[in-house]
Amino acid sequence: MLHLFLEKGPWFRAKRYGYGAGLPFKWQGWVFLLAHIAAIVGTSLALADKPLIMLPAIFILAFAPLPIYAARTEGGWKWRSGD
Repeated sequence: MLHLFLEKGPWFRAKRYGYGAGLPFKWQGWVFLLAHIAAIVGTSLALADKPLIMLPAIFILAFAPLPIYAARTEGGWKWRSGD
């Protein structure tokens, strides 16, 4: 199963306007995005009574996977102005 995630090529469309990734167009992208959201929501619910621990944990969970999103976006991350 792991080899399916190691398959080369983009998982996310490039945004038409702005910087960053658009929506996924392969199932690997959808699984990655949903797992990312689930990790953030689950951590925030589990640590709701410990805000001093929750804040850095959410910060790390939110930003740590950004290099994967950038590497798996067609054309990479760059500013796009609709051209």
